[in-house]
Amino acid sequence: MIPQAPETAAPRKRGTRMVRTAMLLGAAALAAVDLALKALAETLLSNGATTDLGLVNIRLLYNPGVAFSFGADLPSWVIVVVTGLIIAALTWYAVSSAPAMGRMSRTGATLLLGGAVGNFIDRLDGRGVVDYLHTGWFPTFNLADVFVTAGVVLYALGTLRAAPSRDHD
Repeated sequence: MIPQAPETAAPRKRGTRMVRTAMLLGAAALAAVDLALKALAETLLSNGATTDLGLVNIRLLYNPGVAFSFGADLPSWVIVVVTGLIIAALTWYAVSSAPAMGRMSRTGATLLLGGAVGNFIDRLDGRGVVDYLHTGWFPTFNLADVFVTAGVVLYALGTLRAAPSRDHD
């Protein structure tokens, strides 16, 4: 490794810190928006009300499991511990590799973390995750689920876009 002159190392370190901080603040903001919408859904829909918006109905459901209610029969503390460990690992990986990611991958990682943290915090009360977007043809979901799904897609696309091409002989 070639030692860097002090005048070039400081701006690079500052830029790295800014990228990582932006990712974490973005994820926190997305989680906050998700949690606010879940609180609103609980307030407005706790009496069993449903709002038909055409393709999507708004109705209140609780998911004690993870995606598609997998693990719904497990004790809530098991789901909390396992998802907490997964989120910790994802956060470590995303933050440590953020400076090397392209913009699309960083955006995907931010969405993924924001959605995962929003659902994790929501799960801590033991009732499960608040879901409120219902289609009738797909399991009921919430904004955090949209963030996670879009985040995975953007992260994957950004990674594929940045992958070096290989010449085959």
